[in-house]
Amino acid sequence: MTPREERARHFPYRYDLRFAPVWLPFRWPGEQGVTLTEDGRFVARYGVLRVDVPLSTVREAHVAGPYRWWTAVGPRLSLADDGLTFGTIPLARVCVHFEPPIRHVIGLRDHSALTVTVADTEGLVAALSGH
Repeated sequence: MTPREERARHFPYRYDLRFAPVWLPFRWPGEQGVTLTEDGRFVARYGVLRVDVPLSTVREAHVAGPYRWWTAVGPRLSLADDGLTFGTIPLARVCVHFEPPIRHVIGLRDHSALTVTVADTEGLVAALSGH
């Protein structure tokens, strides 16, 4: 693989059917999850909600969790800061920090972090740290 092909990777969300009533309304056709594109973009898709920013704006990514399901599943704003969550499970997730903050997806404030519940948390962190 060329270095350009290695950068194009998709990380699908991990799902748990117990929480389907919360995430199922956001399960739209197409690839749901995080894609690191060949042209250097970070794209996270959660139903009709989307974050699409240059990979160069990613400052840090780390694994976090687990959390209580009622604070972790669904599209959510953080009550503690300006973070955004695209959550499908209350288990481990990846918190990605951006500089500058990403344009607000929900709510009125821009988001300095996005938390996603991809199936391969360690793989996404490694891919983001290698960009």
